[in-house]
Amino acid sequence: MLGSMMLAAATAAAPQAAPVASAPSTPLAADAADAARGVIAYPPSFFAESQPANAYDMVLRVPGFAFDKGAAVRGLAGAGGNVLIDGQTPVSKTDSLDEILKRIPAGGVERIELIRGGAPGIDMEGRTILANVVRRQAAGFRGAVSPALFFVYNGRVLPSLRFEGQWSWPGGRSAEFSQVFGSGHMPNPDLGVGPRTRYNADNTVRLKSQVEAFGFGVRMYTNGAYETPLLGGKVRLTGTLQVNPGWTEIYDHYRSAAGLEYQFNDIQRKQLELGGRFTRVLNEHVSLESVAFQSFGKLVTDVRFEGPGLTRDFLSDRKTSESVGRVQFRVKGFADLTFETGAEGAFNKLDSATDLTVNDRAVLVPAANVQVEELRGEVFLRGTWRPSAAFSMDMGLRQEASRVTSAGDVSLKKSQNFLKPRAAITWVPYKNGQVRLRVEREVGQLNFDDFVASSNVAATGTVVAGNPDLTPQQAWVYEAALEQRFWGAGSAALTVRHFAINDTVDRGPARDASGAIIRNPVTGLPAADRPDNIGKGTKTEIQASVTLPLDRLGVPAAQLKTQATWRDTKVTDPLDDRSREISAAHPLDWEVHYSQDLPRLNATWGVDVIGGYRERFYRLAEIETQKFSPWVVLFTEFKPRKDLSVRIEANGVTFRNSQRIREVFIGPRNLGRLDYTDVRDLEWRGSVNVRVRKALGG
Repeated sequence: MLGSMMLAAATAAAPQAAPVASAPSTPLAADAADAARGVIAYPPSFFAESQPANAYDMVLRVPGFAFDKGAAVRGLAGAGGNVLIDGQTPVSKTDSLDEILKRIPAGGVERIELIRGGAPGIDMEGRTILANVVRRQAAGFRGAVSPALFFVYNGRVLPSLRFEGQWSWPGGRSAEFSQVFGSGHMPNPDLGVGPRTRYNADNTVRLKSQVEAFGFGVRMYTNGAYETPLLGGKVRLTGTLQVNPGWTEIYDHYRSAAGLEYQFNDIQRKQLELGGRFTRVLNEHVSLESVAFQSFGKLVTDVRFEGPGLTRDFLSDRKTSESVGRVQFRVKGFADLTFETGAEGAFNKLDSATDLTVNDRAVLVPAANVQVEELRGEVFLRGTWRPSAAFSMDMGLRQEASRVTSAGDVSLKKSQNFLKPRAAITWVPYKNGQVRLRVEREVGQLNFDDFVASSNVAATGTVVAGNPDLTPQQAWVYEAALEQRFWGAGSAALTVRHFAINDTVDRGPARDASGAIIRNPVTGLPAADRPDNIGKGTKTEIQASVTLPLDRLGVPAAQLKTQATWRDTKVTDPLDDRSREISAAHPLDWEVHYSQDLPRLNATWGVDVIGGYRERFYRLAEIETQKFSPWVVLFTEFKPRKDLSVRIEANGVTFRNSQRIREVFIGPRNLGRLDYTDVRDLEWRGSVNVRVRKALGG
């Protein structure tokens, strides 16, 4: 968790465009047949008034679309986000989707296609809406250099610098390169200033303190790509090197007694990835695509905690590697029928060493030192039938098989097989209306972070063991969506999803190789908890989104985009057999984005509001609840010249409050013996980002 927090902090190195939604100055270009079957094309003229710098800015302004950069999972299936480039998912996973899109200058985009429901030759990967960036083929050089300053509320000034360039030559050859260096300090649950109060079980105050938490991260990214014709087809090679050192420092000054708690977290992350894609049209009916990449990662987490009469030291050293290869054939049959078939294989490896000492004495942590290997393969067959412009059906079948072996503290061999069918229907019952239905069996990807001990032991004293014996979570997903387009660029959509879950991944007591609960030899109580499969569960989501052009309401060149997701989850708690929500699920997520283009001033301004949310974690002897207030960003961007832009962002205008409530029990929480409730209430007081972008080339 701490590693991911510092990665988020370092991400602030190069201030990024906030999600906005500008109104079009020209009618959208959409072929009638394309629009009927759910593909809407937005040409550069649609985005002209907002003067986007790159493809990322353009994608954020597509009506009825919410950007998702994808999940950090192993393998290719399900890892990509919801944006394609020239009809294909980017090869890289280390190089994030938003970074890839930022390297495509707006002048290099032919059009943005919004794919609703599906399209021939497009694997939707379980999604009902995708955006496709179609690049313009033109020789020459395009690039940009972007210096920025990040003014933090506590007086710190953090610089960053970004360079990106694209070269194109006749004959289909092209190259890309980008270099990012920056420092960042972003709000997260462990950073900010505010009070902490610890209450006894009878609600009397045990301790009061004042928390001051600071963090710093550096991000050094080098990315490159080269594309050229080869063997009658086209090959694209990519490479990424990322270095992310960072730290957090937390001072907790006692106010009701003499004392100080201090924690220092040092996180060092390095990632290297090399990849390639080869495509070739074999004949008028068959085309080939093959993808391969190799990645290496190293994460060192060193945590030191000091308090009255207590010290804890936690050290984790993780090395990971991933090898993935995929081959698929697309077969165009009759005019309204296409097929895809292929196979994917992956080999993943984790080598983790963990040490924990309390008051200079070593503490045993289950699954602290493990070596895990996973060999996984998948074959798939998919077909799309489109008998008319108003109706299409997408059906697919995937068979996955995997073998996990573990050595070290946990020795095991485990084989698993999963069949993953999918069926989706898109129907256009009337003009500008669309109905989408989907049934699919989803199988989640296991997270290597769950296989080894967690660094939370240093911060809270709670032992969180690893579990290489996890089974991927599976779910039958039933989805129905209704979308209505209006006012040219307006859109309203309502989506309902229900997940019937098996092998829910949550928290359970740590167990030995025989399956018996590991108990404290003195108390006889369970000694630790770990990520575990805790049985069947359900999740129901209702999502609503609206894109509203405001011209007709008297606000020229302005647009409002909103989205909200209500979520209800249920699972049986393994400790007390009672129904509860699934850990980390958000009951409600929402956001609002408003922007207005000011063509006469060559400027855009707006406000983004990311709604507050709540998440809860159920552990062996603790229930932790985190609450976050809404996050508000005011921004303006103007272009004094065609090749020069200045963007100013005021982040956290209303400040950002994060509250952590820990209900800590004596022994397992199902015994009901509450020891104390710890309430920490921190506030992040905002920052101002200033970025200058100078375009280079044509």
